Amino acid sequence: MLSRLGILAAFASALAIGLVSFVAAPTLKAQEAFNQLQLSEKHVQGFIAAQPDITQFIERNPAQEGTAPTDKQQAELDAIAKKHGFKDYTEYDDVAYNISVILSGIDPDSGKYTDPIELIKKEIAEINADAQISAAEKKQMLDELNDALKNTPPVKFPSNIELVSKHRVALEKALGQQ
Repeated sequence: MLSRLGILAAFASALAIGLVSFVAAPTLKAQEAFNQLQLSEKHVQGFIAAQPDITQFIERNPAQEGTAPTDKQQAELDAIAKKHGFKDYTEYDDVAYNISVILSGIDPDSGKYTDPIELIKKEIAEINADAQISAAEKKQMLDELNDALKNTPPVKFPSNIELVSKHRVALEKALGQQ
């Protein structure tokens, strides 16, 4: 039941932990921490090209949740971002977030997009209807899904769906999902 959402949540968590913990204050909510923007081919291509450098950086500098990067780490992140066509790491991070929002709604089998908010609502309904799940497990699952629902903003730029869908395979490969 939760396999697709579990995969999507794992992707979003990995992206958030690996990238966001370096730039977002721990008190910011997902909707406040990121700027939704209209993606371009240049954004997506730059994001794909940056992944090996970003992965190496993260491996060398494991993030500790809630800690800001040092000045040296921030300078390295900004340099990586600039190398791949971004103004700075903040712009790269905004692009990463926008891509992740769309990827989380693309079915890996069909390639069809469904709004993540609708997916979460469907999972909530399925869990509520499933009498085989223990009350404690159901509560935990529903708490997590309701939290995800509160922190998942609607997509502001529908054209991002087509662009990310077009590059889905390359994005998944770059993110190590294939």
